[in-house]
Amino acid sequence: MSATPTPKPILDRVASPSDMKSLTDAELGRLAEELRRETIEVVSQTGGHLGSSLGVVELTVAIHAVFDTPRDKLVWDVGHQCYPHKILTGRRDRMLTLRQANGLSGFTKRSESEYDPFGAAHSSTSISAALGFAVGRELGMPVGDTIAVIGDGSITAGMAYEALNHAGHLKSRMFVILNDNDMSIAPPVGALSRYLNDIAAKGPFAMLKAAAEGIEAHLPGPVREGARRARQMVTGMPGGGTLFEELGFEYVGPIDGHDMEQLLGTLRAARARARGPVLIHAVTVKGKGYAPAEGADDKYHGVAKFDIATGAQVKSKSNAPSYTSVFGNTLTEEAARDPRIVAITAAMPGGTGLDIMARRFPARVFDVGIAEQHGVTFAAGLAAAGMRPFCAIYSSFLQRGYDQIVHDVALQNLPVRFAIDRAGLVGQDGATHAGAFDTAMLANLPNMVVMACGDEAELVHMVATAVEFDAGPIAFRYPRGEGAGVEMPSRGTPLEIGRGRVVREGTDAAILSFGAHLSEALAAAEMLEAEGISLTVADARFAKPLDTALIDRLIDSHAGLFTLEQGSSGGFGAQVLHHLAATGGLDRGRVVRTLMLPDKFIDQASPAQMYAWAGLTAADIAASVRGALARDKVARMPSRPRAV
Repeated sequence: MSATPTPKPILDRVASPSDMKSLTDAELGRLAEELRRETIEVVSQTGGHLGSSLGVVELTVAIHAVFDTPRDKLVWDVGHQCYPHKILTGRRDRMLTLRQANGLSGFTKRSESEYDPFGAAHSSTSISAALGFAVGRELGMPVGDTIAVIGDGSITAGMAYEALNHAGHLKSRMFVILNDNDMSIAPPVGALSRYLNDIAAKGPFAMLKAAAEGIEAHLPGPVREGARRARQMVTGMPGGGTLFEELGFEYVGPIDGHDMEQLLGTLRAARARARGPVLIHAVTVKGKGYAPAEGADDKYHGVAKFDIATGAQVKSKSNAPSYTSVFGNTLTEEAARDPRIVAITAAMPGGTGLDIMARRFPARVFDVGIAEQHGVTFAAGLAAAGMRPFCAIYSSFLQRGYDQIVHDVALQNLPVRFAIDRAGLVGQDGATHAGAFDTAMLANLPNMVVMACGDEAELVHMVATAVEFDAGPIAFRYPRGEGAGVEMPSRGTPLEIGRGRVVREGTDAAILSFGAHLSEALAAAEMLEAEGISLTVADARFAKPLDTALIDRLIDSHAGLFTLEQGSSGGFGAQVLHHLAATGGLDRGRVVRTLMLPDKFIDQASPAQMYAWAGLTAADIAASVRGALARDKVARMPSRPRAV
């Protein structure tokens, strides 16, 4: 499927960044060309974040050529653009293990390499971390310069501005490189940038700003407008670098992030002359150098394995609709019937399925950028105004807005609907994106209703339930990937709050499942049935409020009760245990076990492999039931009198 690897004579000479110090500037330019080809060839075989990595190839080469990593600390924001960085930092021979079990992470990871001084997979953390390294240096730690590379999307988040404000206050020497891939620079603006870089190499940063303002005024109209737009993108002000100067930064740019001469000249001048914090604005093209990526709407942000010649991705055919698409389509149909329904996403309209509703009702879908905190409180304000807001956020990203959920939503009992995508283990993105903690976070909050769907049909019903529920906040969680292939209802029916359902009747033990592991519970029941062990399988639907009548019935009529969930300890199983402890249910001589994710972070692999590592496959569930019942049977056997 993939093309034969092309010769890369300069890249073959680079085993680590130290090997780049002897290369000429022209050779560094050719190294970037070879590095781009290598990245394309690797990702064509592994899948992953291609567009973002292609956009920073020249920048990666220039940073490692100018700075002294790993003594100088290079922090990539999010880290999904780090594939070229990994190739240059001693991991080239392992790149085909990218995002696979026991292989390289798709993000930066401290335990993987000394060249990854700070791990990341969520956005907007880089400036804070780089500032921490810089202050550590000032307090005597063996740290050189610190460089944070942050994208134009990540810098929209409040945390980035909190860090910029603090860095400017401390006046610590550090470098923030703004990787702006949201616009392109026309050649005249590139020429302007080269001229400004020449000034930067010869004089202090103040002269650079003065020259930029003077030259802009005399440029032809279209060129002047392009320069003005590029500067305003990062400042929001017509005067150039005013905002960053007020924060205490020196602002350099915009420069062409694909022009090696500009990059090397700018970085060398900045490194030689900087005394405090510096922001360098580099404009890049996501997917640069690979035509299928440059021409795609998503710039090949995340791809499956693909054919290099055509760009065609190799994707398996689905047997059932994805949970995300079910949510998006169902909410859109509900919005057609109810004008009060609005939807909020934090920079993930496609990932959450809200792009479906946005195409039909664009005025009622709000992308707040990478700003989960704002998104949650914005939804709270909409709810207080009488709207019916659906806040659709990945489980692992919802963590970033937890204080707002507590303080702005739950405390005020506002009817915000939380649609929690990517609940459970998600596969190749690994531990950073695992949806392990949302049930534990939310089910412990007063006023909150927490649901999880056992299959995609149940998700339709839960959307309908959330639409009609105005008594307070309500959340429903669902996994990544395709559904179970069940028959779908034409329209959802609101569920009775706090009521589960029995999907299989048995006599020996009961599994009370919360969420999409219901299919594994049913498979375990089939295994045990063949061994003569009869299982009841129930779908809890709700972690809060619990169906206490169902729990009591199951524990009264079975020798054992096993809770099952795709989440951490402190979640659904803990809620059931609290109920049983409070009502004497644990005093009835029954076997009670909670089956959940182990108390550790699970690295990337396929979801099936990750759940196997977690001990939550159907075979694992059957073994847990079998073993617990056998031990209970032995414990209940009358003891034999000891021989005299």
